[in-house]
Amino acid sequence: SMDFEKKLTRLEEIVQKMEKGEMGLEDSLKLFEEGVKLSRDCQSQLSDAEVKVKKLMGFDAQGKPETTDFKVEE
Repeated sequence: SMDFEKKLTRLEEIVQKMEKGEMGLEDSLKLFEEGVKLSRDCQSQLSDAEVKVKKLMGFDAQGKPETTDFKVEE
């Protein structure tokens, strides 16, 4: 299984690809699903260190992904 750093890097790649908005719906959904899973994996791996993670929220009216930065609080 990928380590935390690799998961975060992959998550960034996914967000960047989706933000370009060049993919079809099916590919976007596949990436979105992978992103959500990675996001959950990363959250579960977080320790006491405060780490900023991009969270995929869904899509806006134009079909662009919406993301938010959030911090995990103790």
